Parts: sequence; C-alpha cells; structure tokens
Amino acid sequence: MSLKDAAIAVRENAYAPYSKFHVGAAIRTPSGAVYVGCNVENAAYPEGTCAEAGAIAAMIAAGETEIVAAYVVAGAAKPVPPCGGCRQKLAEFAKADVEVTMATMTGLEQVIRIDALLPGAFDGAFLKG
Repeated sequence: MSLKDAAIAVRENAYAPYSKFHVGAAIRTPSGAVYVGCNVENAAYPEGTCAEAGAIAAMIAAGETEIVAAYVVAGAAKPVPPCGGCRQKLAEFAKADVEVTMATMTGLEQVIRIDALLPGAFDGAFLKG
C-alpha cells in the first residue's frame, strides 16, 4: 500500500468529535514498513493526539526508529503542515533531507523536506556537553 493510500485509509478512523478536522498520517521506515496514525481528540480539548504522533508511536512500538518518508492528509482546502510539536517529532526520527508530503482529500499535494519544515531544529546534539 502506498503512503498516500495508507494515510487516506487511516484518516477514516480519526476521532475528532470536537473539531471535526480529520487527519491521517503514514510514515515509511528503511525496512519498508508503513506505520499509520490518525488524530484522536478528547473532552479535555485540545489535549488530543496528532496523526503524525500516532504514526511515530506505532513505529517506535514496533521497534523501528527512522522515518524515510511521510504523508499527511487532511480535509482542508490546501495542504496542512504539521503542527510545531509534530515538526519536532518528525525531525527527531527523520534526516534533514526526508520529504514530507502534505495533502488534501481533493488531491492537492505539497512536498517539503524536514530541514525546511523545521529550520534550526533542536536535536540531541544540543544536549551533549
């Protein structure tokens, strides 16, 4: 299954009773495995989970730690970029040249590299003395 198809399929499972804004994400690892996530809201809105974070959690739970491609789809008029927190999460597990495709349900796509999505990213190198 393509990342696009996986993200569109998992978007159907989004739990967004408050915002009604459904998002699906799919990531691929070097092994070729695809992990998916959808946004999950709760009554303590906005304390939910983003689709990208869900996909990354599934990847980590499966024992993998590197993203080589990502696809995020939402029901908006134009491609929606990941929130700031998800940009940081993606940068934690993807090299600077990894491409993130942001898409709409109507087929509009925008591709951006991690280093452009989060310039000047904070990483583990800053934590070393």
